[in-house]
Amino acid sequence: MITHIEVILAEVPTIRPHRLSVATMHTQTLVLVRVRCADGVDGWGEATTIGGLNYGEESPDSIKANIDTHIAPLLIGMEASQVAKAMAKVRKVIQGNRFAKCAIETALLDAQARRLGVPLSELLGGRVRDALPVAWTLASGDTAKDIAEAQQMLELRRHNIFKLKIGARPVADDVAHVLAIKKALGDAVSVRVDVNQAWSELDAVRGIAALEAGGIDLIEQPVRAEHKAAMARLAQRYAVALMADEALHGPLDALDFVRHDGADVFAVKITQSGGLVPAAQVAALAQLAGIGLYGGTMLEGGVGTAASAQLFSTFGELAFGTELFGPLLLTQEVLRTPLVYQDFMLQVPTGSGLGVEPDMDKLRDLRRR
Repeated sequence: MITHIEVILAEVPTIRPHRLSVATMHTQTLVLVRVRCADGVDGWGEATTIGGLNYGEESPDSIKANIDTHIAPLLIGMEASQVAKAMAKVRKVIQGNRFAKCAIETALLDAQARRLGVPLSELLGGRVRDALPVAWTLASGDTAKDIAEAQQMLELRRHNIFKLKIGARPVADDVAHVLAIKKALGDAVSVRVDVNQAWSELDAVRGIAALEAGGIDLIEQPVRAEHKAAMARLAQRYAVALMADEALHGPLDALDFVRHDGADVFAVKITQSGGLVPAAQVAALAQLAGIGLYGGTMLEGGVGTAASAQLFSTFGELAFGTELFGPLLLTQEVLRTPLVYQDFMLQVPTGSGLGVEPDMDKLRDLRRR
């Protein structure tokens, strides 16, 4: 039986400013959810967002308020092992709140997998890979700094895929910045860009043509999420892969993209999809339609990153890798044992449930008061 649900907001500084077209992050607010059960098993989930309401409809404060006030009362007293039944109730009664729902579902699945003594991936169909390629985002906005940072990551054998955050400057300036980095790093390194919806369709036409000619491998969400027809026109016009991200709010959006040939790649995010199970449905639609997969992030800490890794390890196809570097952007670790990054890969945890344990002493120090 579910006896208690707790939401913890933990403020963790980032190792450097992380600049997006919609916000610049200096601190990440981790939103951690603990579900406590009568049999003594706890489950953990995470609902961390990027840039609060600058990025999407949910903020750390709204997630905590809505779980505490509306979602937790629905679940207290329900059978903890009946995860599907519990989530069906939440999805029937609560509209929206995808991030909050994801954290709750993750925590319930974590607890159930712990009861069964298996990794969470086994409740999602079973893993087919034990390690995931991980991209690193270069987001200082300074060309020389970004080149130096990328070269350091290559020397450490931590990342050989790099994504650049652009869209805050004029198109020509962004293109020059990206192509200078691509030239410095060479053809053996994959360079991608994320525009975070900043371009008009006309801007995108100019920008994508130049980036494609310069050898950029992937362009993420160049136009606003609601401009799906423009996204489809761009995807059909250019050979470089175009990826849907902010426009993907779960399986129904994925189905719409499939029907209209609206993207070449899907960025699968468990929170943006509304949970691990809906995210798996997004991936299944992509694979059935021949659309590439990329494991996305909301710059979560160790809990959310482990949850994403458990799901992404079950994907039969993962041609564009993942972006599960969130814990590496933070100045402090919140897990008792950090996730392992080596040889350009994240090792998927093998313990029961998520395979990770939050460090309660560190969370007490970081907790928002």
